Amino acid sequence: MSEEQDPEKKIVIDSDWKEQVRQEKEKLKGEPELGTSSQSANSVSEGEAEDAASTGVGQFPPADFMLLISMLATQAFSAMGQIPDPVTGQASKHPDVAKHMIDLLAVLEEKTKGNLNPQEKAVLESVLHQLRMAFIAAGK
Repeated sequence: MSEEQDPEKKIVIDSDWKEQVRQEKEKLKGEPELGTSSQSANSVSEGEAEDAASTGVGQFPPADFMLLISMLATQAFSAMGQIPDPVTGQASKHPDVAKHMIDLLAVLEEKTKGNLNPQEKAVLESVLHQLRMAFIAAGK
């Protein structure tokens, strides 16, 4: 599809998105000032609360490479039984899942070679080493 066929649709979508972001930023700027009064909790309408919940504002840390490494490593350690399941509290071993997570980190290492800053490179190498040693130890 060419851009000349649907220019209005793209502008409307972009404008709506920009307006929503602007409104969310204004809400966030106003929250610290109102955060201390008990009245402010009651002044937020149900619609605004639902909007904030549905957009997930403030629920997740910023997405970055270090978070991705941490997430995959945590899943691998959990699959090796070194971290208990948060729901059951029981540690269970799933070596095939652990190996898959380690392999995914190895793929990231290979595909990002030469594109990582020194800290990211060091953390990825260290995490991979720790996971591989833990995997070998868990297999004994």
